[in-house]
Amino acid sequence: MRLVCVCGLAAEARRARRSGLCPIVGAGDRARTAALITAAGNGIDCLISFGIAGALAPLLQTGDVVISTEVVATGGSWRAPASFRRDIAGLADALGVHQGAVLGAPVILATAEAKRQARDQTGAVAVDLESDLVADGAARAGIPFVVIRAIADPAARDLPPAALLPLAANGTAQLPAVLASLVHDPRQFGPLFTLARETRAALAALMRPAQALQRRLATA
Repeated sequence: MRLVCVCGLAAEARRARRSGLCPIVGAGDRARTAALITAAGNGIDCLISFGIAGALAPLLQTGDVVISTEVVATGGSWRAPASFRRDIAGLADALGVHQGAVLGAPVILATAEAKRQARDQTGAVAVDLESDLVADGAARAGIPFVVIRAIADPAARDLPPAALLPLAANGTAQLPAVLASLVHDPRQFGPLFTLARETRAALAALMRPAQALQRRLATA
């Protein structure tokens, strides 16, 4: 079974490879991500949205993992086929991870208020920049999709401006721009350090469920 997972960050792609998955990295550029999904071509059996996410549900904390076969966005909503949904729900139950719709957003939701509004409007439990593109690409190809995301950004947190800067094309931070932002506003240093630490924790939390998902899909 050919499994392709869609990531925004190079660090996410490294964890995907270690889990036996084949990643493509959109680096937070939605047009590029959509083009990469299309370019992946025929022969894909399942598309996976993989990596970190922001929490919309207040109960989700850093390192919590969400596995979902339901995605919502401004332009529509998607659900994987019923039999596939049941299989993935059984895996999620066995792993003890969270389930619920994931919001695919066109931009990072940088404030607690923006996340609260998104939760109220969509009912989604988490948000990222790729899942709607994955779900749409899967629907166009006639294949199932699944989202596996770990929370790095709790619902009550505002993100510092340096965390919102565009990534380099390889999915890594553009350090000169980050440093310039920190020089401009040194108050960001503490929140940015906390976010970096909790992002590492979220990435680590992905490994066991990602490996379990790979084994389940590979033998489906």
